[in-house]
Amino acid sequence: MSYQHMLPLLLTSLLAGPALADKADPIGEVSTAFQLVGPNHKIVIEAFDDPRIAGVACYLARPKTGGVKGGLGLAEDPSHASLSCHQTGPIRLPAKLKAGEEVFDVSTSLVFKEQKVVRFYDEKRNALVYLTYSTKLVDGSYKSAVSAVPIMPWG
Repeated sequence: MSYQHMLPLLLTSLLAGPALADKADPIGEVSTAFQLVGPNHKIVIEAFDDPRIAGVACYLARPKTGGVKGGLGLAEDPSHASLSCHQTGPIRLPAKLKAGEEVFDVSTSLVFKEQKVVRFYDEKRNALVYLTYSTKLVDGSYKSAVSAVPIMPWG
């Protein structure tokens, strides 16, 4: 593929990346490794509400690469993350839920890599199950984490 063909895709990715992250509220971050030039490597914590199910919030902790490349937005972040989802109010399920519906994603590299969160409904246990995974294949498997929210009466 020539550079002329890749340029529109690259520009689209650059413009779309920040918009995806805007769906989450930044909660905090910790530096994990000092970088002489550019920002330190860190772990960021973000919160987001399920866009289709009121009463559920999730917290995603993920690494963010620093250094020169990280400061310029050119670094590829590591593929692991942790996820914790909780009931924050009354939960009313829509009439129909799509299994594996995407509820959140954030770009974790300049092109082609995202951290996604998808939702499933476990009818037998009356619980919502959230799965986060990186879209980059690492050592034969995707890095993932899961969190379940039992649907309980509220108030």
